[in-house]
Amino acid sequence: MRAKTIEKVVTNSIVYGYAVTQPFAFYVDAQPLLQDKLLAEAEGLEYGENSELVRHLQHKLSKLGHYEDAIDGMFGLLTEHAVKGFQSTHDIEVTGKADRQTMEKLIFTEKKEHIDEIKDLIDSIYYGANNNDVRKVQEVLFYYGYYKGTIDGIYGPLTEDAINQIKNEHLIEEKESDLDPPLSLTEQDNLEVAATVPVATRETEDKTQVEDENTIQLNVEGNTTKIIQEAKSYIGTPYEWGGTSPGGFDCSGFIQYVYNEQDMVIPRTVNEIWNFSTMIDSPSVGDLVFFETYQPGPSHLGIYLGNGDFIHAGSSRGVEISNLSNSYWDERYLGAKRIN
Repeated sequence: MRAKTIEKVVTNSIVYGYAVTQPFAFYVDAQPLLQDKLLAEAEGLEYGENSELVRHLQHKLSKLGHYEDAIDGMFGLLTEHAVKGFQSTHDIEVTGKADRQTMEKLIFTEKKEHIDEIKDLIDSIYYGANNNDVRKVQEVLFYYGYYKGTIDGIYGPLTEDAINQIKNEHLIEEKESDLDPPLSLTEQDNLEVAATVPVATRETEDKTQVEDENTIQLNVEGNTTKIIQEAKSYIGTPYEWGGTSPGGFDCSGFIQYVYNEQDMVIPRTVNEIWNFSTMIDSPSVGDLVFFETYQPGPSHLGIYLGNGDFIHAGSSRGVEISNLSNSYWDERYLGAKRIN
């Protein structure tokens, strides 16, 4: 009775309705949410049972290449053999019974295999993008219950949250090379100069030297120069929700860490930093720029570098340099503030 009740609720849900009416190429199986819900709630399945739950079990085992017989809902020898094969492959005690551990691993493994099929798309899209690749990613993540917004092809906060969820659940892994986005020649030059030229030498250089118009200006005094140099040294560091160290930063954790490295203590959260700093009409190099992203009010920030550029810890590519003229950031820009 309980299984039937769950099936009725999920079947009548908006998620199920969308899944049935708008299938996509990456995953054409019907009712993935329903199957996962029922199997996760099951007490366990074993030899001799005959039920719709066994059909769901057989279907998943078939998708993963462990079961090749008819999907008939009968837990017979071939189904038991398939369960044993799956358990053996995934270091689970080989009993032939589909217990809770086996069910959870089965659900996770099937989900991961299908999400792996869109990994290249996930790696290629970025915050603010609006294209068909984003739409495909949204469809798959919607199908599995991670994405809860409108499937519109726009990479915004809900898409970001869904991707972060699958990363946190280790359904998709980031390659080391993916965490280090390519730098422009200007950015490479700035990093090389910051790393190899002593500060004293830079301060005594001829101030009349003509600089390329695209070069980010670092001719500022005191801690501002050091803060920017410190911030740039972490370009490519991956994003991590709640991260406060070079192993992984979130946006405010990155800013706080950079300031702390220069013996400047600032608050931890974006909202606290907003309240702690002083509003200014327009940003100068070293000021903080704030944005409204996934919730009302300030929820993202970065350090202004000049020429519209700012450095920040973005959720998709980690610490990177972006520009205020980008349509995504331009629409969400709240203003600039200064820490005195």
